[in-house]
Amino acid sequence: MMGKAVLSDINAAGEQKLQQTVYTDALTGLGNRNRFHDKVCQLAAERASDPAPFTIGITNLDGFKPINDLFGAAAGDEILCQVAHRLKACAPDGATVTRYEGDSFAFILPLVFEQSGAQKVGRMIRDVLSAPYDLGGRNVRLSASFGFSVHPFAGEGYAELVKNAETALYRSKRRGRGQVTVYSEEIAEEMRRATQLEQALRNAIIADSVDTYFQPIVDLASETVVGFEALARWNDPELGFVSPAVFIPLAEERGFIDALSESLLRKAAEAALGWPRDLFLSFNLSSAQLTDTSTTRTILSILGRIGFDPHRLELEITETAMMTSAETAHKIITSLRAAGVGISLDDFGAGQSSLGRLREFSFDKVKIDRAFVSCIATDKASEHIVRAIVAMCAGLELNVVAEGIENATEAEILKSLGCGMGQGYFYGRPMTAADTLRYLQDAGISQSVYPTLRIRT
Repeated sequence: MMGKAVLSDINAAGEQKLQQTVYTDALTGLGNRNRFHDKVCQLAAERASDPAPFTIGITNLDGFKPINDLFGAAAGDEILCQVAHRLKACAPDGATVTRYEGDSFAFILPLVFEQSGAQKVGRMIRDVLSAPYDLGGRNVRLSASFGFSVHPFAGEGYAELVKNAETALYRSKRRGRGQVTVYSEEIAEEMRRATQLEQALRNAIIADSVDTYFQPIVDLASETVVGFEALARWNDPELGFVSPAVFIPLAEERGFIDALSESLLRKAAEAALGWPRDLFLSFNLSSAQLTDTSTTRTILSILGRIGFDPHRLELEITETAMMTSAETAHKIITSLRAAGVGISLDDFGAGQSSLGRLREFSFDKVKIDRAFVSCIATDKASEHIVRAIVAMCAGLELNVVAEGIENATEAEILKSLGCGMGQGYFYGRPMTAADTLRYLQDAGISQSVYPTLRIRT
């Protein structure tokens, strides 16, 4: 008969194995979410009567899924194991490191007492995780985003601390890759406003209440209108006027820019049907649309339903938007031009390699960034840059538009430099569709007065 001591040893071994299974992540060997939960609860209980705070953090790898998809699950597991090894090696004294879920890791920092300390630790770990990962002859780089919460300021219990750390992480993700955020009431209020704004924008898109305004583009030599740029405007009943610099990136980030853009293009094209046929409509494409192979089909379908001539449409794209997925963007641009749609390179001069883009992509027009126009009268360097852009575009048979013209002096200088077209408050502010028609009527512009100024290359 088996002795009591042996039975006790077997039971202890079984209990230890069960504990290991319950509290250990099988892949990385780190503690798992259960370990994290119990450690946080234990430390919170210990510090309940102790004034010393402590910090918890959650980090998530940026762009892990595409790499996992590209190289396979085994390579993804290898990266996660290397991340776990780095986290254990660089963790501060007394820290507990765990695998939270998927490509997220969590840690407890009992000796980090305030926000600046959490920021410092986050930046240190971020730098460690940004070094290349070895996948057997292939090096892969990843960044990581971080969210921290400090007990008891961000919560006294596990659920509240974790919720607020996740809120901070979410805010980091919204700000871009490799960001570090420590929870605070200010950040909580910022996120509440962002959520409110997102829901209001979703409702506005469903209600089709984001409006299209139009700003005139003129031939500088004759000062006659040759087209209009469509601009999005949103005035919410509760939030008031919301800048497109706020809601357009939000729509891109949340994945409903397509629905918004389709609505705006439809409204813009319907309004432009009432203009003289020689006036063109300029419309902005987002970076998300330049990664979607169905963009060409969608745009041409909208124009077809309305009966708007594709040759009257010019799509403005930025260099940054093109570079999100250059190959797909090139296909979209090529197919749109083949259908007669003009393509303008917007904000020229603001990117890092615009000259390279002019060589690689086919454009009909270049829009000079307003940063050069705004100081052309006082800064000789800006004047020389604009002069060079105009000369280069003339050699490439590209039309040029100067953006942001606000006074007669800027307009005269641009004319003298040979710039063909311009827009800005000097020639007209953005207007509603109805005001645009009145603007054309007051100017005595009738059907087919002005020749089309675009050059097809």
